[in-house]
Amino acid sequence: MTEPVANAGSKRALEEDPSCSKRSRMEPEDATPEDTPAPDVEGAEAMEKGEEVKSKNNGKRKGKQGKDKKAKIKGKGRRRGTRQEGSDKEEEFSEPKGPRLPKKQCAVLIGFCGSGYSGMQFQPGEKVVTIEGVLFDAFVKAGAVSQDNADDPVKVNLGRAARTDAGVHAAGNVVSMKLITEVPGVSDLKARMNELLPPEIRLWGISRVQNSFSARTFCDSRKYTYTFPSYALLPPKPGSGLHKTCNLNLSGESTKPSVHPFWQASLQEPTSKEDDLRRKRQWRVEPERVEQLRELAKKFEGSHNFHNFTVGREFGDRSTGRFIKGIEIPGPVVHGDTEWISVLWHGQSFMLHQRKMMSVLVLACRTGTPPQIIDELYGPRTVFVPKMPALGLLLEYPIFQGYNTRVEPINKGHNPEDPEYRPPIDFEVHRQEIEAFKLEHIYKGIREIEESAGVFDAWIRHIDSYSGGDLTYFNMKGVVPPTAVLKKGERRENPFKEKRRFDATGRSDKLIQEEEDEEAEEALDKTKLADMEG
Repeated sequence: MTEPVANAGSKRALEEDPSCSKRSRMEPEDATPEDTPAPDVEGAEAMEKGEEVKSKNNGKRKGKQGKDKKAKIKGKGRRRGTRQEGSDKEEEFSEPKGPRLPKKQCAVLIGFCGSGYSGMQFQPGEKVVTIEGVLFDAFVKAGAVSQDNADDPVKVNLGRAARTDAGVHAAGNVVSMKLITEVPGVSDLKARMNELLPPEIRLWGISRVQNSFSARTFCDSRKYTYTFPSYALLPPKPGSGLHKTCNLNLSGESTKPSVHPFWQASLQEPTSKEDDLRRKRQWRVEPERVEQLRELAKKFEGSHNFHNFTVGREFGDRSTGRFIKGIEIPGPVVHGDTEWISVLWHGQSFMLHQRKMMSVLVLACRTGTPPQIIDELYGPRTVFVPKMPALGLLLEYPIFQGYNTRVEPINKGHNPEDPEYRPPIDFEVHRQEIEAFKLEHIYKGIREIEESAGVFDAWIRHIDSYSGGDLTYFNMKGVVPPTAVLKKGERRENPFKEKRRFDATGRSDKLIQEEEDEEAEEALDKTKLADMEG
């Protein structure tokens, strides 16, 4: 393949001196105008724009070898990142490079309160604050990530075991990345990092791992906890839409409604939502109802098709298969005036919006729907499943049993201080720190928000007010009626509308006001339409 010809003069020079090397025929970086032959300006401009150029000598088009070599050399060495020429970032990282320090593949064990953060995963952009973004910046400040790599986490192979959504908390999560573990002037990297991190993000430990380790691909399973007030298990209030729905038989006829003792007083005279909430917080769940909740939870264990418990997936989609290893529901615990129940989920992996599983668990329990309804939801028919509030969701920690088993024989004969030693990834050794953090920064916040805003009560009242067909599968027979089946491309009458406020884990006064304004505007439009129709 021939070299590109800049002009006729350079071609003659090459013919006169065939020993001229490829490197010598390129324009050197420090060349002066006197050293450089007159360029083909028209052709150079075309090549700058990426256009094909015809040779003046033979009219043949240039291939890939005809690109501007100078431009190629200038672009060589540019690395992926956020530095831009002339930007503040360029000035920030234009300092002389320090000595190159060895990097080691590490597993970083962290915990965090997700309120106020745009999720776990790093996102480019100064206005987007994520857990990984704050963590990465702290490693840069601590010196564990060099200035040369400070503009892009990809350069240090950053990855995570579990990607949590905006606002979701984690008592434990693992981030894998290459770190400078022996930083000059830093005797304790963990302590230094916790000084730099905000109090709602804690670093539990840094473990040296095998070079092939990836937090995402080496993770065997994950544990989540969902916590909610036990009053969410109370049956729907008599007269509400859901109360009428769950007392319909399969033919659509109303049966004699049953009334829970809690609601007997409301039959005598109307009660306000404030009065109801005060009484709900004083109510204590019966042991029989907790057992009913556990029986329902058993239906989720094992391998199933969870297409109805996520979004954008169909029954035939292979990605909807998941394996739930176990579900534990300990006894209720009272904090302040409210009784709380926790459900611990242990699964190989979870679908997007796994709160739908919690929703079916709670709604089936409070409506008296038999456990077989969960088997029905694994079937080919598609139904609508609402999400429980995000406020109660917590990632406990990911599990790396396979990796720990893999490094066990490698560690034989080595002490933890030996460079060859690879410690197992275990959150239980940090249990005392983690529990204290959960109480102070996670559970305390959840309870305070529920106490002041009544998030779970608002969600229940929103569910109970619905009288359409989307939730008719919560019935005494435990079957999915035709009224609840969603058909692709078919418009539904009175579809259930979820509220954005229940996706927030902090106070959502702004969202509540926006939704109330939207509802008022919608009602006004309907009134205007009715007037226009006479």
